[in-house]
Amino acid sequence: MAAVPYQIDTVHSHAQFKVRHMMIANVRGEFSKVTGSVVYDADNPSASQISATIDVTTISTREPQRDEHLKSGDFFDVGRYPSIVFSSHEIVASGPDSFEVTGNLTIRGVKRPVILTVEGLTPETKDPWGNLRRGASARTHLSRRSFSLEWNVALEAGGFLVGDDVEITIDVELIRQSD
Repeated sequence: MAAVPYQIDTVHSHAQFKVRHMMIANVRGEFSKVTGSVVYDADNPSASQISATIDVTTISTREPQRDEHLKSGDFFDVGRYPSIVFSSHEIVASGPDSFEVTGNLTIRGVKRPVILTVEGLTPETKDPWGNLRRGASARTHLSRRSFSLEWNVALEAGGFLVGDDVEITIDVELIRQSD
C-alpha cells in the first residue's frame, strides 16, 4: 500500500491545553481551528508526514477577558504570531495504532523540537457522503517559557499565577484526499 494523503477536517478537529493556575487548579482552553495535512504510509510509518497549523485567534478558555489577555503581547501576541505550526520530521510506530512523532513546533516565532504521542489511529471509515475518514489524538507537554510565553505574576504566598508546564492535546479527524 502506498502513502495516503489526508487533510485535517477543521470542523471536527481541535487542540486543547491545560496549565496550572495559582498553583491550585488547572485551567483548560482550546483552539477551535486546526488545519493541515497527513501523508500516512501504513507499511512504512517512518515515511509518513504530518503538518498542522493552529489558529491562535480562536483561543477560548470560556472567560473573554482572559482570552483577550492570552491574545495580547503578554502571551501569544496574535497580531504578530497568529498561528502555531507543527511539522514532523520523524515518525516511529510504538504500537499497532500509536506513534511517537518528533517534529518542530513554532509558537510566537520560537521553533523548538517536541515529541507528540499519537494514539488511537482509527481504521478508515466511509462517511455518509462517500469520503474515507480516520482520526487520532496526540499529546505533548512543554515549557511555555521555552516558547517566549513568559508573562507571570509572583504570588504573595510563593509561587506564580501561571504554571510553566503546559499539556497539549490535539484531536483530529482526517479526510482522505484523491490519489
